[in-house]
Amino acid sequence: MIRLAFMVAALAWLVLVFSDVTILFSDIKGLPPDLPGWLPRVMFGLYAVSLFYYYKFKIEQDEALNFTDLLWSVFASGLVFTVISLAVRLVLFLLGETALVGLDVFKDVIYQINLGLWVSFLLAAFISWKRLILYQKSKWLIRTWYLFELGLLIVLSYDCLNFSIGEVPSTILSVVLGLLALVLSANMKWVAYLNFKQKWTSLLLLLLTFFYLAYFFITVTTTSESMTSKSTAYLSFQSTIFIPALFAFIVTYSVFSFLVILFNLPTSSVFEQKLEEVVNFQRISQSIQTEQNEESVYSILLESSVGSVFADAAWLEIRGASTEHRFYTYKITEKQAREIRDHLKSKNIRGVLDQSTDKTKNLSKHLAQLKGTIYRSIVSFPITVKEETIGTLALLKELPDGFNKEMTRIVSTFSNQAGISIENFRLMEEAFQNERYKEELKIAKTVQKSLLPERLEKDNDFEIAAFSESADEVGGDYYDTIRINDHQIALIIADVSGKGTTAAFHMSQMKGIFHSLAQQELDPKEFMVRANQALIYCLERGSFISATYFVINTQKKKIFYARAGHCPVLYFNAASNSSGYLKDRGKALGMIKNKDYCNHVETNELSYLPGDIMVLYTDGITEAKDSKGEEFGLDQLNNTLLEVTDRSAKEIELHLIDRLYQYTGTKDINDDYTTMIVKFTGESKLINTKPV
Repeated sequence: MIRLAFMVAALAWLVLVFSDVTILFSDIKGLPPDLPGWLPRVMFGLYAVSLFYYYKFKIEQDEALNFTDLLWSVFASGLVFTVISLAVRLVLFLLGETALVGLDVFKDVIYQINLGLWVSFLLAAFISWKRLILYQKSKWLIRTWYLFELGLLIVLSYDCLNFSIGEVPSTILSVVLGLLALVLSANMKWVAYLNFKQKWTSLLLLLLTFFYLAYFFITVTTTSESMTSKSTAYLSFQSTIFIPALFAFIVTYSVFSFLVILFNLPTSSVFEQKLEEVVNFQRISQSIQTEQNEESVYSILLESSVGSVFADAAWLEIRGASTEHRFYTYKITEKQAREIRDHLKSKNIRGVLDQSTDKTKNLSKHLAQLKGTIYRSIVSFPITVKEETIGTLALLKELPDGFNKEMTRIVSTFSNQAGISIENFRLMEEAFQNERYKEELKIAKTVQKSLLPERLEKDNDFEIAAFSESADEVGGDYYDTIRINDHQIALIIADVSGKGTTAAFHMSQMKGIFHSLAQQELDPKEFMVRANQALIYCLERGSFISATYFVINTQKKKIFYARAGHCPVLYFNAASNSSGYLKDRGKALGMIKNKDYCNHVETNELSYLPGDIMVLYTDGITEAKDSKGEEFGLDQLNNTLLEVTDRSAKEIELHLIDRLYQYTGTKDINDDYTTMIVKFTGESKLINTKPV
């Protein structure tokens, strides 16, 4: 459409020039014209309409153009047309006083060239002004503009058809167009969105626009007056309403724009400052989304505060957990900042850095007492997170009384928002830490699940049932069995100090130690000594593992065991129908980190008979509490066992756990529950268990 409109305009102008020159030549020679007299005017109308749509498609559809771009497009169009016109002037200058230059026909061609360039420039400016006027358009404004365009189209039609509408209607139409032009010219909302630099650029471009308008007006008028022919077919802009009306509108809006921009220059800096304040506040508010850490918020706060109040220097002091604080500075060294801070404290000047209710006056005198400083004004603001002051922002100026209430209000808002952003950062960091902790717990739970055996060893002399439930996602309890040879089976129950992935890691170490040492057919004491020696290089300070290690010899019908700080074993003797705890000495693994550990552990042995029961457990069983806070204890554990001594190991386990839940009144346990029930039968019973 742009190319088509341009081609139509070019053809219309060529026909216009040819027809006008032909009619003019015939009129000069006194011959009847071969072309109708209305043809030049009609071609002029077609030329104007085609140019209108050419600029409309080219300018209005380019959404990327901003306000200064539109002024640049008008300037560029005027520059091109002016250069062409000046080139024509150069040709005339070179021709000098030749006969060709004196011919009216030649003058008519020159006139039509300048008139065409002028109208083209006016229409380019018209479409650009339209886009500026209709910025933030309303229905009323659009209707007014379309009415104005309709009025111009009407006068263009009258000009093309050369109708005589009378002096009164012509005057009325001119007045209406003039009023519409004035109303539309008052729409200058786009000027408010120009910054200081853009306003100066716009003023320069408008001045050049005035130059182009004046140049073409003088050029076309001079050329027209130099014509000696008074032919009625001669197309002159003075005989039209459209061109003067269009010219008057372009000039009016250009003048209005120039004056409005000129008078807005003094307020540009204030507007830009307010805009910068909004942008800075938005940066601080959105720092939780765009920045990576608290230091980024501190930098934004320092930069925004300095820029908003035009401070000469500033520092931001953030109080850390240690005595050494962090400093962020702007055009001042940390040493100078500390000197000013210490100087104010030494002079007992309150109300500045301490944020007290006292008001400090004449600070320039106090700052002047500090040698080597050029600053005479200081104002500071606290950085508060969760009602706790974590730092201080201090701004400095070289002039006395350099900060007013408006400035302090702005920076105070920035400081408060920075505190909120920092708090959000910390909350997000806590949330991330919690998520990482949950992931660690999931990993530890998977590890722990893989550490506990899915199947326990089988033997004709005894049956084993085991149960384990963690209070948290991950517990520190461990139990296992392994067959040493045809008549020896090793058992272990252990409780790892700590929780989470650390406990699961130590459990994996204990499992590896158990499986590697147990198969060496070691004495239980030797097993504990070697296990302690292996663990002292793995356990960090304060960590330990309590354990009891058993070797059941089915050939000798004996149990050999060593206790390392673990809960005493509850043993039921079927022959005497009594039960009791095997309280033997022994230190937990990892507590003694030298070779003296062998002096703190011993091997114990006892014989077993069919019907005997051995209850292994962790402290979570005996320390389980009821609603009154009283522990389940060793006595109730013993009594619970005596209630079901005639049952199988699995039934004893289920009864014990059920009684434990009844005692506590809930299944939400506070510590890990782990039991291992060994019942000696003398019969062939195969028990397969899986940990809960």
